[in-house]
Amino acid sequence: MRHTLKFLFLSVLFLLFACGNSNPEPIFLQGEAFGTTYNIQLYTYQNEVLQKGLDSVIARVNHSVSTYIPQSDISKVNAGDTTVVVDSIFLEVFKISKEVNKKTNGYFDPTVGVLRNAYGFGDVKPLKNIDTTTLDSLMKYVGFHKVKINADGTVSKEHQEIYFDFNAVAKGFGIDLLGRYLESKGVTDYLIELGGEILTKGENLAKNKKWAAGIETVDSELEDRSIEAIVALKNIGMASSGNYRKFRIDSVTGKKYVHTLNPLTGSAEMSDVTSATVLAPTCALADAYATSFMALGLNKSEELLKKLPNIEAYLTYTDSLNRHQVFMTRGFKRHLVN
Repeated sequence: MRHTLKFLFLSVLFLLFACGNSNPEPIFLQGEAFGTTYNIQLYTYQNEVLQKGLDSVIARVNHSVSTYIPQSDISKVNAGDTTVVVDSIFLEVFKISKEVNKKTNGYFDPTVGVLRNAYGFGDVKPLKNIDTTTLDSLMKYVGFHKVKINADGTVSKEHQEIYFDFNAVAKGFGIDLLGRYLESKGVTDYLIELGGEILTKGENLAKNKKWAAGIETVDSELEDRSIEAIVALKNIGMASSGNYRKFRIDSVTGKKYVHTLNPLTGSAEMSDVTSATVLAPTCALADAYATSFMALGLNKSEELLKKLPNIEAYLTYTDSLNRHQVFMTRGFKRHLVN
C-alpha cells in the first residue's frame, strides 16, 4: 500500500475508556500496516492470539494491491503482464471502484496512477513540467472504462501505460478485511483505527455506549491537533480525506499541486472542499467517497449525496469570501455527540 496512506488529512482519533466489571477485559492490539500504523480495541472472552491472523490479512492485501511491492499483482499488471490472474482482493477492490466510478460520473477513478506519478504523489519522480500538451498525452491513459477483468481473472487495458492506483479505496478495504477476520473469530465488539480510518462493530463495552471518534480541525497543527467534532459510531466505517496538508510545491515554477486529482480534466488544483469525512456501511466505501467529494467540490457533492442513502458526509469548504464553512448531511448530524 502506498506510503502516503500514513497521511490522513482530516485525522480521526478514537477514544478509549476504562473497562467495566461486567464485561470482558478490553484487548488492545497495535502494529504497522500499509505504510502507517493501526490500533485495535476489542472485547472477547476467547484467549486466542489474534495478532498473527491480522498480520496474515495485511500480507495478503499487500501482495494483491500494493504498488510498493514489485511482485504484487497490481505491480505486475501495471508493468504490462497480461498473464496475471488476480485474486479475490483485487477483484473486490475493482468491483467497489467500478461502482463508485459510475455513481460519481467518473470523479472516482483508480486509473489516475499516471497522473499521480507525474505530479509527484506516486512512487516515481515527478515530471519537471506538466504543460497542456503533456497533460493531454497523460489523459490518454486515464479512464476506468478502458480497463476490465476478463472471465479467466486476467486484466485487460486499452493501453499498456495505464497504471492502477487503488490508494483511495484499498486501505479502507484492508480495514474491512481485518474486521471480517475478527468477526470470524467471534469478536462482536471492536474498533479498528488504521491511518486515521475507522471501522466499528458493536459497542465500547466499558461504557456500554457506541464508539466515539473525533474529527480534526483543518487548521490544527501536527504537533497540537484539535478536534472540531465528535461522532458516535456503531457497525459503520469512517474515512477522511483532505488537501490542507498533503500537497507539493514545484521547486521551479512555484505552482501548488494537491494530491486529490480530477480524473476528468487531469487537474491537481484544489476544489472548494478542503476536507471530507464520510460514514458508510464499509470502510472501503467511506474511503472512496471521501476522495470523490474532494474532487467533486461542494455543489456536486451535495447533489450526489442526495442519491446515496447509505452515505453520510461532513464536508469543510471555503466560501466565496475565503471563510471556513461546514456542510453535513442530516444523517451525519444524527451521529454527532454534543
